[in-house]
Amino acid sequence: MLNTPMGRRGMVTTPHHLASQAGLAVLREGGNAIEAALAAAATLTVVYPHMTGLGGDGFWLIAEPGKPPISIDGSGASGGAVHRDLYRAERLKAVPARGGLAANTVAGAVSGWQLALDLSEQWGGGMPLERLFEDAIHYARNGFALTAHQEAATRGNLATLRKVPGFAQTFLIRNKAPAAGTLMTQPGLAATLERLAEVGLDDFYRGDIAQAMAADLREAGSPLRGDDLARHRGMRRRPLSLSLAGGTLFNTAPPTQGLASLILLGVFQRLGAAQPDEAGWIHALVEATKIAYRVRDSHITDPHRMSVHATTYLSDHLLDRLAAEIDPGRAQASTQVLGDGDTVWLGVVDGQGRAVSFIQSLFHAFGSGVVLPQTGVVWHNRGVSFSLDPDHRNALEPRRKPFHTLSPALARLKDGRTMVWGTMGGDSQPQIQAQIFARAILAGQPLQAALTAPRFVFGRGADGASGTDLKLESRFAPDLAETLTALGHDVAMVAPFDGSMGHAGALVRRADGMIEGAADPRADGVAAGW
Repeated sequence: MLNTPMGRRGMVTTPHHLASQAGLAVLREGGNAIEAALAAAATLTVVYPHMTGLGGDGFWLIAEPGKPPISIDGSGASGGAVHRDLYRAERLKAVPARGGLAANTVAGAVSGWQLALDLSEQWGGGMPLERLFEDAIHYARNGFALTAHQEAATRGNLATLRKVPGFAQTFLIRNKAPAAGTLMTQPGLAATLERLAEVGLDDFYRGDIAQAMAADLREAGSPLRGDDLARHRGMRRRPLSLSLAGGTLFNTAPPTQGLASLILLGVFQRLGAAQPDEAGWIHALVEATKIAYRVRDSHITDPHRMSVHATTYLSDHLLDRLAAEIDPGRAQASTQVLGDGDTVWLGVVDGQGRAVSFIQSLFHAFGSGVVLPQTGVVWHNRGVSFSLDPDHRNALEPRRKPFHTLSPALARLKDGRTMVWGTMGGDSQPQIQAQIFARAILAGQPLQAALTAPRFVFGRGADGASGTDLKLESRFAPDLAETLTALGHDVAMVAPFDGSMGHAGALVRRADGMIEGAADPRADGVAAGW
């Protein structure tokens, strides 16, 4: 995709075309940006089940013209019975990524949906959940074509997922990964969405659905209990912000890595880097990434347990000092090993200029792999971010939120534009966000061209595994790798449009009301507008 679609009455971008169309249909029927985002988000839980689900977490940034942006934290904490001794008794040295013991934090996404709907009502929104979930229920009940990305995620994780409770019955055919294009249904999930639409989202935490999920979680070996679900509430938070020459950037506060996204761009803009696709441009972004991740890894955790407030690191004085550490002629040594994460980001801008930047996730592909039989809900594994070391900044404790890679972005620019953008990619999200912003806003590239352009990530291994090198898509100029190697980077080349480079999206509403959209060709989505 090369050309940027535009429209004035509203636009939706998601990593799956059916979800984008679900959101656009709501806009065309008079729904607002939040209602369209929820329709798209619900559809994604069905058609992109390896990336997201009702059993995951989510974070929102919502902007209404003339008012400060609002952030919603739809993430859950560990259960009251989740403690280190539980894992040590199983002779484990870390929280496992799969199975019942991986399902150790409450799924908060649905609570975030409710808080967003509450705000939608203040805007005059009134679409019933039956309508907002209509497409999701249809695809879950009648089927959808399984994507190549889901096939790859299933095949790549089959050895660890095949024996996890409920997974094979839901996502395998004769115990094998189904091929792309296979018609897939999820009748249990359809019934759960119908129930939520009928009685309300609170049922997920304090009703019949909650009781069914608690029983199934216990049966699967999870330490979560019904009272953990009942205690949970989503939260409205003040987003982090950073003022730059061209405008103000916003991202989500801890426990997310939104701080790293802002530090990265704050440091990068101080370097006066070269133009996109030149070695100096990539070098500056990578070195700013290392600094941002160093701060992140030293401090970000459950906000109630942070010793230094996140805004401390967004002061001009500190960003100046961090930028001064970067040598334009030599890469810093780094021991950071970054991991993967499978996620969906979506964006919506409606005709009134109201904008949503939203991200929801199961964390790893299919999360814990646990599928709850009475509801069809796939439970996430965000608790794998906890450490069993009691002195670690993210030490496992009862009732504690884990560190989150999820971090949707939003910007209000001085020329009147509003931008929402984000990506999947786990630890890589801040650097992918930075590349898109640097291309589209700082360098002025057309929005779709900025997303289609070749990309790089520092510290993410092949197929999403952890790594420490700098990976470049092979569409960069052939001599670029040699130049970066000479600067001290450990360079590796990957295939064009490699999925490890993220599934990104972006929308920009101009001052004249025109909305520009972009969807990542590495995914299955579109930017759909009218």
